[in-house]
Amino acid sequence: MEGRWVEVADRVLVRRYAELDLSVGLVVGDGGCLVVDTRGDERQGAELVSEVRRVTSAPWAVAITHSHFDHSFGTRPFLDCPVWAHEGCRTDLADNGGRARDEWAHHYRDRGRADIADDIASTEIVLPDHLVAGRAELVVGGRPVVLAHLGRGHSGNDLVVHVPDAGVVFAGDLVENGAPPAYEDAYPLEWPATLAGLLDLLGDSGGSSGGSGGSGGSGVVVPGHGDPVDRAFAAAQHAEITALARLCERVAAGLLSPADAVRLSPYPEETTRTALGRPC
Repeated sequence: MEGRWVEVADRVLVRRYAELDLSVGLVVGDGGCLVVDTRGDERQGAELVSEVRRVTSAPWAVAITHSHFDHSFGTRPFLDCPVWAHEGCRTDLADNGGRARDEWAHHYRDRGRADIADDIASTEIVLPDHLVAGRAELVVGGRPVVLAHLGRGHSGNDLVVHVPDAGVVFAGDLVENGAPPAYEDAYPLEWPATLAGLLDLLGDSGGSSGGSGGSGGSGVVVPGHGDPVDRAFAAAQHAEITALARLCERVAAGLLSPADAVRLSPYPEETTRTALGRPC
């Protein structure tokens, strides 16, 4: 998928990038469109603007799935337009965005990628101006689109984008394909219920899917990283995330050692120890 749009359902497209294996989305309606996530700096965002314009000339809005830099720092080239996000996303970007920008610029510079480091360091962080507490219903070029905060999981401000007439859910990093879920800012005990809510959305959609990741009425889940998947993949990951949550609970209660939790975990040691270090 690198460098091209893939239509995963009717006028619902995904574009995947080698850098961080990031996936972004585009929902196209009649006379309007919605961009899902904007990449990690202004240069990357400007490239995405150009690629969206190859698909449609319609006015756009932006939806940000969560505040992490790779999903939200590329927003400025899309302005002026509505920028939707969970209310906690705005708070996190306002309070911590500058620090995150500096940390990621150092991260890339230390790895010999001064080009990416310079792009991140010079990026102006845009604060979302259309905030969602629980749920918002949009009309995108005549198509219904639901933005829903189903709870905390990968972050404290995860927002999913549900396109019910296509049976597609953009999951952000609540679902990960190609690597274990990331727990650095996560809420391990809450993540299972949040992901269960996402699965319920697919169960209610009833849409058929085309392209990668789904067939029949199973729906398409677009992870924040990696190729689109189907509901069965997301359900299997829900079982793994639930298993790790139970291990975190047992360690916190003194019923299990961290070493035994690592041994029993469905995920690698580094992922498990990161999860064990989060609030339980």
